[in-house]
Amino acid sequence: MQEHSIPKVYDPQSFEKKWYKFWEENKFFHAEVDKSKKPYSMVIPPPNVTGQLHMGHALDNTLQDILIRYHRMQGYNTVWVPGCDHAGIATQAKVEGALRKEGTNRYELGREKFLERVWKWKEEYGSRIMFQLRSLGSSLDWDRERFTMDEGCSRAVREVFVSLYEQGLIYQGTRITNWCPSCNTAISDIEVEHETEQGHLWHLRYAVEGEPGKYVEIATTRPETMFGDTGVAVHPDDERYKDLVGKTLILPIVNRRIPLFADEYVDKEFGTGAVKVTPAHDPNDFEMGQRHHLEEIKVIGNTGKMLEGAGKYAGMDRYECRKALVKELEETGVLVSVEEHEHAVGHCSRCHSTIEPLVSKQWFVKMESLAKPAIEAVKDGRIQFVPERFTKIYINWLENIRDWC
Repeated sequence: MQEHSIPKVYDPQSFEKKWYKFWEENKFFHAEVDKSKKPYSMVIPPPNVTGQLHMGHALDNTLQDILIRYHRMQGYNTVWVPGCDHAGIATQAKVEGALRKEGTNRYELGREKFLERVWKWKEEYGSRIMFQLRSLGSSLDWDRERFTMDEGCSRAVREVFVSLYEQGLIYQGTRITNWCPSCNTAISDIEVEHETEQGHLWHLRYAVEGEPGKYVEIATTRPETMFGDTGVAVHPDDERYKDLVGKTLILPIVNRRIPLFADEYVDKEFGTGAVKVTPAHDPNDFEMGQRHHLEEIKVIGNTGKMLEGAGKYAGMDRYECRKALVKELEETGVLVSVEEHEHAVGHCSRCHSTIEPLVSKQWFVKMESLAKPAIEAVKDGRIQFVPERFTKIYINWLENIRDWC
């Protein structure tokens, strides 16, 4: 009689693939509609086809699998739909990164060849993700596998988009957005990663119109945006500027007449307490511009190069312009001083380029009516956060959320 010893250490490789294959071939996870049973269905939150699953996916899918198996054993008509997300811009960034390593880019490749590479990436990483889900033992209905670029999914997206538009929850507007000059697209607030960087605070003087020798000193971290300045703001309670509110200043180099006005947003303690206002290139300046009916002058373009409004600096990269402009400001006596300044700078979560806040025409989701019930659900205790400290973060985020780009 032959003896079979049980291995001392669990070895999943020796039998897990065999059993999963057996489950799948016998369609143990497949379900058709059975109206005699109570339905229980879930669509997998589709992982991006930009790489492979990580520990977060493993935990998330395990929890979903527990729920599905629990309800299946209770006799529900259960289905768990697998699939992955095209994540268009993120996938493009990954493919472009691979092309750079090969010494080429999407322009040299051409549209058709580039699309071929993107689909090849999808096949490679989409297949890898589906293999990983099987390795986890996820009891998914593989006959219903979907990709977000499938015709059915694309039609559903269009249907929902139009429906939300008809309900007034989606609108098109010219607003300030987080613009990535490398990906050449607007991205949402949650896709911006803020990193602390060592920069500078440049102190510049703006002449008061009609009062020779009188100036207002402003402090800025981005002198290159001054070409788009359409105002200077101070705090209404700042005694230093009481007599100047309502007067006109002359924007250096450009010689544009701009108003000096009071707004409670201004921090009296930052810099000199007087801030230049560039509505087309800063979200807070944009809001101030809306309140005080200021013109929006776009001076940095979608690729991060200076536009016509920058005069002789037009066509220069924004950082090259900064260097050259600071030199001119120093030579003309506009630059008063420079100090070291540590500040948070937004970067694109996909390609890590520095974000350029830009006014552009985009589609937005109205957030107020969506955020309100989500806040109430936490405040009345229906939803609780563990640990509890995240409650404050959640409430603060939703109470201050802007319309979603």
